[in-house]
Amino acid sequence: MQTKTSTLIKTENIIKIGSEETLVSALSKLGSAHDAAFVFTGTKQEEFLGLINPYFCLIRSSLPANTKVSHCVFHPPKLYVNFPIAKVARLMNDSKVHYLPVFDKLNRFLGIISARRMLAALQSEPIFKIKIKEVLKAKRLGLVTVFEDDTIATAVNLFKQYRISKLVVVNHEKKLRGVLSYYDLISFLMMPREKEQRGERRGGKVNLNFQKVKNFAKTLVLTLSPENMLYEALQMIIEKKIGSVVIVDNLRHPIGIITSRDFLSLLARSHDDKKIDVSTKNLSQSNHKAVGNFFNYLRQNIKKLPDTVKARLFVQEEKGGNLFKVVLSLFPKKGRPVVIKREGKDLNKVLGEIKKK
Repeated sequence: MQTKTSTLIKTENIIKIGSEETLVSALSKLGSAHDAAFVFTGTKQEEFLGLINPYFCLIRSSLPANTKVSHCVFHPPKLYVNFPIAKVARLMNDSKVHYLPVFDKLNRFLGIISARRMLAALQSEPIFKIKIKEVLKAKRLGLVTVFEDDTIATAVNLFKQYRISKLVVVNHEKKLRGVLSYYDLISFLMMPREKEQRGERRGGKVNLNFQKVKNFAKTLVLTLSPENMLYEALQMIIEKKIGSVVIVDNLRHPIGIITSRDFLSLLARSHDDKKIDVSTKNLSQSNHKAVGNFFNYLRQNIKKLPDTVKARLFVQEEKGGNLFKVVLSLFPKKGRPVVIKREGKDLNKVLGEIKKK
């Protein structure tokens, strides 16, 4: 990864609020479930206090709408300009906040880094050139769904139980009907709580706990199949400015969901891996997929070589695809690197020979 943390810092159009502002006012300024408002003190907003985020205010706790921001501020992990990208990704996933503050060595606030901005800069990374089905296999949590005629109370319980930001909405034939985010429920979750009485109506006012999921869910959903490549999902998330892509089978039954968290997880895992440099020459788009798959194979198996600290992969395609040359160099802690060279007319076979070696 050549991109540096310092190049991703956003200094303008940051949502800044004062500590005396109310929670409902702060949340109304946010645009997504993982968005954040940054809290400062002083008339010139000199001191950074923390941030306000829907997850911590609505899912982890149920704070009244008129609560002052100073009483519910979340202290996020701080980013510094020398942090590697992979560490930034891990901190975003761990904190469930995709907008984190950045500081210099003197602890001065410089700006923020967003997950979307970072993923847009890194969308061509080889780690994303794998099939979606491989990512779904590795997910710890299976797909969590809710029926379109379930109540909002049911959906809120699922959000809190699984600590997730999105639910896939289905009908009773298990066909896809939409996606519900807890961000879609902010106005409902911030309403004053009243003592429950019998029936759905109280004083002519509908109790939103009894409202149906279909009244809040977004029905325009982007979908892909498990055979699509992961980077295709990332392109959709970036271009359409959405938070997820639902994965469906041939009958439009949802079988998984890809979110920004999945891409951040792949980046974060590379933080613990040994460094692998990949370079190509004259490689066609179709052959990039094969190199991406080999990169992921190499990333997993280089861990089995304790004396190897770094790898370098070079793939060259002669014009017209008549010949492929592959060079893999493995660098030990001491001594000269081990160099494996292969060439042939079939890139997959050449890479297969490298694997065997």
